[in-house]
Amino acid sequence: MANSHATPSHLQAPGGAMSVSGQTAQTVQADWHRTGAMLTRRRWSLVLTGLLLASAAVILLSSQVGAVSVSLADAFAALGHLLTTGSLDASSLETSSVIFLHVRLPRVLMGFLVGSALAAVGVTLQALLRNPLADPYVLGVSSGAALGAAIAMLLGIGATVLLLPLLPLFGFIGGLCALALIYRLAQSQGRLPIHSLLLAGVILNAILTALIMFITSIMEPNRSAGLIAWLMGSLMAPGYPTLGVIAIYVLFVSAVLIHKAQVLNVLTQGEETARSLGIDTERVKKQLYVLTALITGAVVSVSGMMGFVGMVVPHAVRMMIGSDHRLLLPASALVGGMFLVVSDTIARTMFAPAEIPVGIVTALAGGPFFLYLLLWRKDRMI
Repeated sequence: MANSHATPSHLQAPGGAMSVSGQTAQTVQADWHRTGAMLTRRRWSLVLTGLLLASAAVILLSSQVGAVSVSLADAFAALGHLLTTGSLDASSLETSSVIFLHVRLPRVLMGFLVGSALAAVGVTLQALLRNPLADPYVLGVSSGAALGAAIAMLLGIGATVLLLPLLPLFGFIGGLCALALIYRLAQSQGRLPIHSLLLAGVILNAILTALIMFITSIMEPNRSAGLIAWLMGSLMAPGYPTLGVIAIYVLFVSAVLIHKAQVLNVLTQGEETARSLGIDTERVKKQLYVLTALITGAVVSVSGMMGFVGMVVPHAVRMMIGSDHRLLLPASALVGGMFLVVSDTIARTMFAPAEIPVGIVTALAGGPFFLYLLLWRKDRMI
């Protein structure tokens, strides 16, 4: 390196022009070194390759487990049939292969998409709010998205394939409104105090939950029972059209969030530092808030409310690999997908043939971790 004090390329303003003093740049760089954020391409590739292989293994193994076991041979036979023929007609396959292809695999893939989305949203919100307790469930964003989806269900939207793409849209509107309201309630003199943030989230959660229960009470009994089960978190086997719609939402927004990883790195150092580096913080924040609301609304509209996935996973991954969002965000998305797939496998096999809502499993896993963050690490979150 020709100049040991040169600012890294991701600390430069657009066009390569320096818009920050050398001392400020060195301070940001030193902070990232302390958090293990400075990456090499080799480390980035090794970590993500390992997580991708682990994700494939978890998806395959979880698809085999259930009330009816599916052998590895039958699983590969079903996958081979799908890849070679491009058809979901599995009439020539064994019964266990049909179960794998039409029941287990879409459910596991949906769980992976939902977990990945919630973890990516958690990472983004924690960077924006500079708070490790930020999470779409804790802050009430999931409740807002659930209310939007519940209103859509009350109106009959989502009952047909033609109207199916509108269901995530209603969830997006609800999540965005909830996020904007929480931001306004908690903000005080340009700051977002942790206690105000949590209090605003708790209050809004209570109000939105009451509204959802009101909608449930005026629905037909058979529809309200399904809505209540959905609200507790459910990954009942979706159809492939539903899976495709949600995959479009999740993959698009996740790609944009990963593209913004370097901006998130700077925002964690404070808005003043970000502005000194030439970043239009208000515009970036609005973009990211809209994207997080969009992806939360999309997944909540099909899975209900999954508690604490967006808080537990990013924090655990951050402790293992550091705080550089170029690695933290995609790694958290992969780990979040695996976490929810494993949680759903536990939910549907622990008391087989009966199933418990997967939201109960994630809440039982995340609740104690939330208390740990709030009580034992509160000195580091001030």
